[in-house]
Amino acid sequence: MMVAMRRSTTLSFPIDTTFLKPGMRLAVGLSGGADSVALLRVLAERSRELGLVVSAAHLHHGLRGVEADADQEFCRNLARELGVPFFTQRVEVAAVAGKSGETIEEAARRVRYGWFRQLMAMDDVEAVATAHTKDDQAETVLHKLLRGAWIEGLSGIHPVVEHPEGRIVRPLLATTRTDVEAYLRGLSQGWREDSSNQEMCFTRNRIRRELLPELERWNPRLREHLAQMAELARDEEIWWAGQLAWLAPQLILPGSPVRGGGRAAGTGVALEALSLAKQPTAMQRRLLRAASGQLGVSLDFAATEALRDLAIKGRAGQKRELAGGLRAERTHRELRLRMTPPAAPEAEAEMEVRGPVPGEIEGFGVRLRIVTDGFNHAGLTALLRNWRPGDRVRPRHTSRPRKVKEVLERLRVTGSDREQWPVLEVDGRIVWMKGVELEPESDLSVMATTLTDTMG
Repeated sequence: MMVAMRRSTTLSFPIDTTFLKPGMRLAVGLSGGADSVALLRVLAERSRELGLVVSAAHLHHGLRGVEADADQEFCRNLARELGVPFFTQRVEVAAVAGKSGETIEEAARRVRYGWFRQLMAMDDVEAVATAHTKDDQAETVLHKLLRGAWIEGLSGIHPVVEHPEGRIVRPLLATTRTDVEAYLRGLSQGWREDSSNQEMCFTRNRIRRELLPELERWNPRLREHLAQMAELARDEEIWWAGQLAWLAPQLILPGSPVRGGGRAAGTGVALEALSLAKQPTAMQRRLLRAASGQLGVSLDFAATEALRDLAIKGRAGQKRELAGGLRAERTHRELRLRMTPPAAPEAEAEMEVRGPVPGEIEGFGVRLRIVTDGFNHAGLTALLRNWRPGDRVRPRHTSRPRKVKEVLERLRVTGSDREQWPVLEVDGRIVWMKGVELEPESDLSVMATTLTDTMG
């Protein structure tokens, strides 16, 4: 329901104005969800008090069809009602993800913030406010914890992020989603619900709907504590970053030493082993990660400890090969890091088996029986093959197709198994995928029988 904004709204939740300044041209990232609707209403109402020039910015991701079109129209109407300028753009995120190899979620986030930066490069906008709440912060920290993040990862969503074009601010990080929705109901202000938020194939949705509620049975204040952990981690990392910025140029050396003094330019970096060993363990780790970062490699905990062990306890001549093509070598004085030259790409093994429809087909360790509903399928051939980039399937109980690459990532399939993962194609449609229950086709069904232990 759309209503006119009330002049004397009483705020029922805190909003952080620390990073807002009089005269700021501020666009609110408006998705149509409750959080962003509340943020836009509050800032539009307080714009004169705070001295802000407020606008709304909505990015259409090219996903969810007519639902997303309705979101865009809702946001346009809300901006018109509140009397604020409205910026909008459409980007086909699925196509972007297909080209970049990212998941839909990764591509959507990169595209969204890229567009915000484009807006800030314009004269009309100098900052963008996003409506992340304390609940988003808790979910982010828990997600990072599950993935094994370093302390900086546990800092979660930062209240302000500086870019050359301007800053991203998050005024609602101290506000809960419950408070936001209560505020909107008090105004009789509606909002849009994203149907993809109900899909349990997304990790964040499972954290929000399953894991966090279960953990709150153990600690009802868990969201608050996770948000506090983020603030502590953020402040700790600010201090460490200052220490690292001072020390790294002294201990991370370019290239390799030459006889007579100095260093020869090269593609690698080195750390003097004795100087590294004198540092506290926490700084040793940060120096090793910073050195690897200069070569474009992000180290996990195990790789960092392997390098630390080689630097401090290793002997001259010892070497280690690490993920990402990073090669480490211990000399008498130094730990030297360099990148392994990439090997020539090998052609991916392709395998195809064809069979009749209806009928049976064998390959990849399975026998598939294809049954039709009686319609005429004469001339159709079933193709059992490796999955290919760009392939899409629709897992059971999901609202839209997913890239096979994304599905395999969620199944944590890696290595040669990933390359050889089979799908069954009929008439241009993927109707079966190993290990995944797909939405049933209206005109045929597929029954699988395992032939070997290795390809069940």
